[in-house]
Amino acid sequence: MSERTSDRVENRAAHLLPEERAAGSDDPREQAEAILADSDRREAGGSAIAESERRSVDSATADSAAPDSFLERRTSEQTVTPEPPD
Repeated sequence: MSERTSDRVENRAAHLLPEERAAGSDDPREQAEAILADSDRREAGGSAIAESERRSVDSATADSAAPDSFLERRTSEQTVTPEPPD
């Protein structure tokens, strides 16, 4: 683990949210590593999600969605029209 990553994990472990503290952990550093890994995966978008995980999410959504609907994955930048400059 790089020094930068280690510092990031240590900082996150020192600043767990109240609900993360309430969940309890024998090892706050390990908890912070898991939180940051999940955050990094989400930030990277669909490309970082394992194909099997994507299929399970898609099938769960498809099972509970209306017959003619579909799951559309877009970022907010792809959905908002930029305001014209003044």
